[in-house]
Order: sequence, then structure tokens, then C-alpha cells
Amino acid sequence: MRISVLQTNVKWAQPKANQETANQLISKAAHSDLYVLPEMWTTGFAVKPQDIESEDGIYDSLQWMIRAAQAGHCAICGSVLAKTGKGEYRNRLYFVKSDGTYLHYDKHHLFTYGGEDKFYTAGSERAVVEYMGVRFLLQVCYDLRFPLWQRNDEDYDAIIFTANWPASRQNVWQVLLRARAIENQCYVIGANRVGKDPVCTYIGRSTIIDAKGKTLVQARGDMEQSITTDIDLEELLHFRSKFPVLKDRDKFKLY
Repeated sequence: MRISVLQTNVKWAQPKANQETANQLISKAAHSDLYVLPEMWTTGFAVKPQDIESEDGIYDSLQWMIRAAQAGHCAICGSVLAKTGKGEYRNRLYFVKSDGTYLHYDKHHLFTYGGEDKFYTAGSERAVVEYMGVRFLLQVCYDLRFPLWQRNDEDYDAIIFTANWPASRQNVWQVLLRARAIENQCYVIGANRVGKDPVCTYIGRSTIIDAKGKTLVQARGDMEQSITTDIDLEELLHFRSKFPVLKDRDKFKLY
């Protein structure tokens, strides 16, 4: 499977402009099977969603993802600001398949340090989606710091982390992504943004890592760009069979 991470410079509360940026990056990385965008890629990390929800197009991101996936015969994944029928705000990660069907995951670990928990409702369930034979665990940003939430119960082959991870904690981003890949014997796809929002500066370093902790591809510099590589499911399954670490994992339930 060919995967491209789209490392964008998210324009604050401008979904149409951010959609156009995604279109441009997709066209430069044509023929990938899956495209992964950063956290809240159409608005920026809006801790106070009520401040921007009057902007045009805030809530039509899913429809754009469906159209783009169908047109490109590919899957598209990224988190967006969502509002439920009950009026709850969610940091919602969508995985849209090439036929327009989709699955979502609501961010479980809200970023209390930044006040995200004051306005958003946390998700309570993990989500695994299968596409082209590969099983992906969906995760959002701050979730990365909580390994029990990602512990591989032999139910997935790759983790997608979509993030707005700031430059000040960049070393943590790189170390934890590699750790999650090694401890769960899986591929890890980390999609981070670049640029600035009202609070933070971001320098990207989006990356794709294999189950041995080897970096397959990583974005360089702090520029908007796409990175692309292939992942090999047969190679992963052979490694797990030869070195079956997951068979010795501790058995427990979180909830």
C-alpha cells in the first residue's frame, strides 16, 4: 500500500483555503492509496470552537473528504472540528474510503493543558478500520502520550496519529512515535502540521515508521509538503511470526 502524509500549513478558520491546499498536495503525490492530513486540518486547533463556527464551511469537511476520496479512488484520513446533533463538539478523526463510506474516531485524551476538555466531549471507544487488507488504529495527537490506549491486541497493523504537535515538544513527538511502533509491532503514520496558530508554532516532522522503529520517510524542514512511502503487510506479518513479541503482552482491559 502506498501512503502519503500531507503536511499542511493550516490557515486559521479557513476551511476552503485548507481544502484547496490539500487538493494541491494530493495532485503532487498522485496515485497513493491513502492520504493522511493533520489534526483539525481545515480550521487549526480551535480550543474554543464557538469562536470560529460561524465561518463558512466549518462543518462541510467530511463532504469534501468523501468527494476527494471518490474522485481519487483512494482513502483520506484527517481530524476535523465536528458538532453532533446533541450540540457536543468533538475532535473527530474520519477515515473515508474510496467508495465514500467512512468510519470515525473521537479523540479520547483531550488536551487539558490547553483547555480542550472545557469545550469538547471525549470519545470513549477505540476505532480500527480495514482498508486494502491493512487494519488501521485511529488516534489523535495527545493520545500519543498514553500507550495503554494504543496497546496492540493483535487487532491492527498500523496506527495513524493525526496531530498539531508544537515545535517546543518536537523531540517528544519523534521519540513516542518510534516507541509506539516498536512496542506494538506495527507501522506508525504521524501527520503533523507546520506554521503558526494563535498559540503555537509547528515544524511538522511528519513521518512513517516501520515495526522495527526504522524511519521509512520523514518530512524535512518546516515547509508544507507531502511525503510518500509504501508499507508491506506481508513483511510485517513475517516479522511478527519470526519474533512474536505480541504473544507475550500483558492481558488486561482498560474499561
